[in-house]
Amino acid sequence: MNKTVHSDVVISGGGPVGLGLAIDLAKRGVTSTVLERASELHRIPKGQNLTQRTGEHFRAWGISEQVRAASPIPPEFGNSGIVMYGHLLSEYHYDWFQRSRVKDYYFADNERLPQYHLERVMRTRVEDFPEITFVENARVDQICQDDSGVDVTYASSDGASHVVRGHFGVGCDGARSPVREMVGIQSDVDHAGPLMALLVFRSMELHNLLERYPGKSIFNVMNPEMGGYWQFLGRVDLDGGWFFHAPVPRGTTVDNFDFHRFLYEMAGTEFALDFEHIGFWDLRISLAKTYRAGRVFIAGDACHSHPPYGGYGVNTGLEDARNLSWKLAAELQGWAGSALLDSYGVERHPVFQSVSQDFIGRMIEDFRQFTSTYSPAKNRKAFEAAWRKRANADDTDVTEFLPNYAGSPLVFGEMGELSGAKGIHCHNARAGHHLAPQPLPDRRDLWNELGDGFTLMNLSGNNEFSERFTDASDSLGIPFQHLRLPQDALRRTYRADAILVRPDQFIAWAGDDFEAQPVEILKRAVGI
Repeated sequence: MNKTVHSDVVISGGGPVGLGLAIDLAKRGVTSTVLERASELHRIPKGQNLTQRTGEHFRAWGISEQVRAASPIPPEFGNSGIVMYGHLLSEYHYDWFQRSRVKDYYFADNERLPQYHLERVMRTRVEDFPEITFVENARVDQICQDDSGVDVTYASSDGASHVVRGHFGVGCDGARSPVREMVGIQSDVDHAGPLMALLVFRSMELHNLLERYPGKSIFNVMNPEMGGYWQFLGRVDLDGGWFFHAPVPRGTTVDNFDFHRFLYEMAGTEFALDFEHIGFWDLRISLAKTYRAGRVFIAGDACHSHPPYGGYGVNTGLEDARNLSWKLAAELQGWAGSALLDSYGVERHPVFQSVSQDFIGRMIEDFRQFTSTYSPAKNRKAFEAAWRKRANADDTDVTEFLPNYAGSPLVFGEMGELSGAKGIHCHNARAGHHLAPQPLPDRRDLWNELGDGFTLMNLSGNNEFSERFTDASDSLGIPFQHLRLPQDALRRTYRADAILVRPDQFIAWAGDDFEAQPVEILKRAVGI
């Protein structure tokens, strides 16, 4: 066995979540070793539907321009979708999932690109950081931990065994996470559904057929035969690249099922196509009971697994990384309270629980109820009235998707509030919620003014309050800066005189009570 190598954090899994965690840690001066089992990027188009909040992560990691350049879908397509009844060429359809509707509440735009393009960008970015050691062909075999650290044993491609020691370990190694299993974290399965087929194919003829829906990247067929589950078609590029998810009977194989006919029926017509991949997966929604076991954490699909409904998976995983990163850095740098690392799971667990119940599970049940109740064959008039109602409804899948920590013990939220993924977008500064952007009077970009640690936005002329915060942060050793922004317009918009912003751009405290005690606010914000 080769000699132990030391890093602050050992990360198992070099996908977007593991790479994002490593980059975020490196920007905070924390070293990491990333152990990635594969040597080549997969070519399965997944994780494409990226939110504006994920665009903020890219901005924080310095890869926004590279991600945009890597996308095969132009920005005017975005992530806009459409729902059809019966088949793609149906007379019944409505616009759906228009992420651009919430762009004013974020500091970045949404993106759309296959995960393998994103991983390529992130791997290139990793090379800029001497704090990161990236190891390919590394199969993690064992994790042992003691009071001071973790030892991660992995095998390289030549069969040699190696050990990396770190203060902490993080499993970012997917839905079948070996790390999760090794440390004994169990998962609850909230929903077990059908066998799903994933088809990846090329067809310019289908591209030409769907030009009747300009600017659409996502096509969701509501087929009453699917029992509420989607037939989900998405663009990989504009050169005839497609992926398609749909339920198939148990026991289906590549050899015993006519996938050409399956696609023709979904489209409502025959078209020329060439398959690039046919695979299968089991639809289920699962959630780990805890996100931590001692010095080992899990993130991304290792914590939560669900079908690709709405692109919640990779976006949720990247937010896991941003939440965990600053807390690990705080612990390693000596300014974390005893409750800070536990707050990672406390904050992130209810968010995905809400995603599974309020969005994914609700969508499945909504389709099931509609297709079982209404049909143009049974009663066309009633069907068309119900369809018009759906078409005219607010796009709640986008506008109400608002992950927040309103119930977190680290923030000063309203009494009785709960953390989750559902809310109403607004510019008000609310504890536990993401800070929405506002233009500064001198045209500075507020994003660029926020610090890597905590930032106090003082929107009044009360400089004494800022000074008390500075003194409090110095006494606690917490990285801190303050922005003096005495502007009535900002106070009216944010409905606060002062806002304390966390390192992940969520709000720890907001108010107009200048008698509040900065020491107590900061202590609570870092889990002391």
